[in-house]
Amino acid sequence: MSTLEFSGWIFGSSVLAGLLGALTGLGGGVVIVPVLTLLFHIDIRYAIGASLVSVIATSSGAAAAYVREGFSNVRIGMFLEIATTLGALVGAYLTAIASTHVIGFIFGAVLLYSAYASMRSHPEDAKCAPNALALKLNLQGSYPTSHGPECYVAQNVPGGFSLMFVAGALSGLLGIGSGAVKVLAMDRAMRLPFKVSTTTSNFMIGVTAAASAGIYLSRGYISPGLAMPVMLGVLAGSLTGTRILVKAKVKTLRLLFAGVIILLGIEMIYNSLAGRL
Repeated sequence: MSTLEFSGWIFGSSVLAGLLGALTGLGGGVVIVPVLTLLFHIDIRYAIGASLVSVIATSSGAAAAYVREGFSNVRIGMFLEIATTLGALVGAYLTAIASTHVIGFIFGAVLLYSAYASMRSHPEDAKCAPNALALKLNLQGSYPTSHGPECYVAQNVPGGFSLMFVAGALSGLLGIGSGAVKVLAMDRAMRLPFKVSTTTSNFMIGVTAAASAGIYLSRGYISPGLAMPVMLGVLAGSLTGTRILVKAKVKTLRLLFAGVIILLGIEMIYNSLAGRL
């Protein structure tokens, strides 16, 4: 396979990863890292480095559209980024200690959990009482619906903040946006509307990835020849995904995405245990 053909396959895979990542808020890294590792036999640390660059591109592409449409809550996202950035630095530091087999196994487990999280339906909760801490920090907003703007106020701020630290650590260690944990924290713990959780997660993953990308770059794990087609592909896919999410119901796509990453998660765990990573 020539260099041009190799880059073309990488680009095509990245477009799909960016599309699925933007639709679900889980980030394209959960797809592109196992694809690069298992299909193209690229060292997992270089795959993670390329994924971090692509995650920044995903966030840049998707977040702008979501903010413009009124879905992302920038204030909530930046507040929670305090926790995710600290976690990302801790996770990136741990990559020098953990072996590729351990990283691969953890990645597979995170993929399986991401599939579970993406298939869970969002419960229609009763209206929650105003949260004093959230109101003090102004962690509230509104988002467009078919019936007009709908207001919301965050709940359980300490619980969501703690889960965001875990999300950041996973991002730094595994090179993903760790959107599953971010969406879980906002959707389940903080009781934000699902579309707000998903779009705000897309806004946040780029900041989290940028915190750990510098460490991967300093260690030589970011290859420009690999990162460039991955970044361009994920960016193209994420821009397409934003247009689909705003207008379409994504339940079928989320189930399809869950099925894909279940297979990838099992494959990653198997190869880690077999010593192939």
